[in-house]
Amino acid sequence: ALLPALLLLLLPLAALAAAAVLLGLPSYDIPPGVNQPAKLRLVLTLLLGTAALGRILEKTGLCSQITFGRYVRQGRKLGLDPKLFIQDLQFKEVPVRVYQPKATSDGPRRGILFFHGGGWVFGSLDTYEKVCRYLSRESDSVVVSVQYRLAPEHKYPAAYEDCLNASQHFLQHLQHYGVDPARVTVCGDSAGGNLAAAVSQTLAGRSDLPRLRAQILIYPGLQALDFNLPSYQQNRGVPLLFRERAAFFALLYLNGDALHMQEVLEGSHIPPDMRLKYRKWVSPDNIPEEFKVRGVKPLRPTDFIAEVYETVKRFCEPTLCPLLAEDSVVHQLPESFILTCEYDVLRDDGLLYKKRLEDNGVRVTWYHLEDGFHGIISLYDYCGFSFPSGKRGLDRVVNFLKSL
Repeated sequence: ALLPALLLLLLPLAALAAAAVLLGLPSYDIPPGVNQPAKLRLVLTLLLGTAALGRILEKTGLCSQITFGRYVRQGRKLGLDPKLFIQDLQFKEVPVRVYQPKATSDGPRRGILFFHGGGWVFGSLDTYEKVCRYLSRESDSVVVSVQYRLAPEHKYPAAYEDCLNASQHFLQHLQHYGVDPARVTVCGDSAGGNLAAAVSQTLAGRSDLPRLRAQILIYPGLQALDFNLPSYQQNRGVPLLFRERAAFFALLYLNGDALHMQEVLEGSHIPPDMRLKYRKWVSPDNIPEEFKVRGVKPLRPTDFIAEVYETVKRFCEPTLCPLLAEDSVVHQLPESFILTCEYDVLRDDGLLYKKRLEDNGVRVTWYHLEDGFHGIISLYDYCGFSFPSGKRGLDRVVNFLKSL
């Protein structure tokens, strides 16, 4: 409650933060092919300003940078929606927000379990309110948005366990929400896509619950073995997710700190035998050649550091890195929709998982935003201006849902 007052008192510090941002902006890469580059630069300026001011607040001991970032990202509260019933509940002690269309229906509706993005560190029910309302209205579905516990306060597997518990509860009580047991989908973007993939894999072998109809993975992060895939090289400085931040978020989720980030970026954290084992799934060789034309170079292997591996070895667990699941699990997965963006460090995670699913006989609908960047879906209608490519991607998700 003190944060708004603090902002007024810290205007001089905000000016310093703004200056730092303006000095640093030239080091970021906004390719000319990206959707709405001028708007993206403005969004980047706002986010960098928030981060710079957060650092100042943390140094003064007023609040942590992460706390300030979460506060700013909350956005304004939306009013009532004339087309939806919206209620905040708890599923097995996990906070959720349920969106139900008010219009009468001929029969049970689709159900969507939605897990928000934000690097497992940011994001909330309020942050994704517009997206969830849009999905519910446009696809005539019951949407359950899950507020899982965030890192670094709550380390892995807290977020995964919350999403799994909420999903199980929903699947056990579908009738109460007027949902068809044969048409339940898990959906998420970025870190939420990671959680959706992990939950989908866990539920694939369950015979005591309704089988998921589909999974929708929007620019998901699915592995932490290789931060030098082509998309990481090509888009390392492209907002809204930079290469270093991707490793930072993964480490914060895993361990609650970002120690050994440089070694993880270089690839020193994975034993040679394990890297060889997973090469069949995590390799530039599995990326189509058309995605390598923007300049990709083979990198010299780095020396393995056993002490680092000891601190991050859970990166090899499929509930954290779903791309590493065994074929016996992958072939049981439901029909899938994967959205990737050209200007996104996580692009290749999506492409590699698409290949894995198809190799295991899973039907995949893939949509690639050639002018898209990471986070564009949640910016489809942001602070009074829109990113048409984000709206286009969101509408493709809706069309996929309607086909189920």
